[in-house]
Amino acid sequence: MPKEASPERVRIAKRAAEEFRSGQVVNLGVGIPTLIPDYLTPAQDVHLQSENGLLGIGPTPEADEIDMDLISASKEPITMAAGASLFDSAFSFSMIRGGHIDVAVMGALQVSEKGELANWAVPGENILGVGGAMDLVSGAKRLIITMTHHTRDGKAKLVRRLTYPSSGLRRANTVITEHAVFTFKDGNMVLIEMHPDLTVDQLRDMTEASFDVSPTLKPLAVD
Repeated sequence: MPKEASPERVRIAKRAAEEFRSGQVVNLGVGIPTLIPDYLTPAQDVHLQSENGLLGIGPTPEADEIDMDLISASKEPITMAAGASLFDSAFSFSMIRGGHIDVAVMGALQVSEKGELANWAVPGENILGVGGAMDLVSGAKRLIITMTHHTRDGKAKLVRRLTYPSSGLRRANTVITEHAVFTFKDGNMVLIEMHPDLTVDQLRDMTEASFDVSPTLKPLAVD
């Protein structure tokens, strides 16, 4: 049973699910990434990893199948896919730090126009802990950021420069919001997909970061 989420967050999760190739090991962060297992197809055959010690996350359990001893790093109830394995956190972080994660899908508080990521602390607010964010930023082979285009109070999350603490030197490879998909080429942010109800000028107005437009710009699926 898929988790309840806004149409915008579901749109982001569905689009992110299209990014994976068969056989990849994919770590899912907290927030929007936890929706992704419900939108993968069997043909994709990806192996979802949770940093608290599971390789082989399955779809969201039905209400009568929830076992709170079986949860993700986000403390969300999960299922185990056929062939899944369990291990301790030390082994899990050895996988992450050892470069065995093909893709990390993470949320973000800010992403700069150069792809720098901030996702663990807001200045002046209590810090719960960085968790595995910095390990994933440095250890995963590819970083996909899934986030809403704005904060709850309407501030842009795609910014010229970070004003929140950075999560590491590595840059994001792809950013997916409810309005657009961006990649990075030669240090510049590039728009590759956009909501069909928007114009490029409208997207620029709602995005603090500057970006180039791909000559093969495609519409973002909104179903």
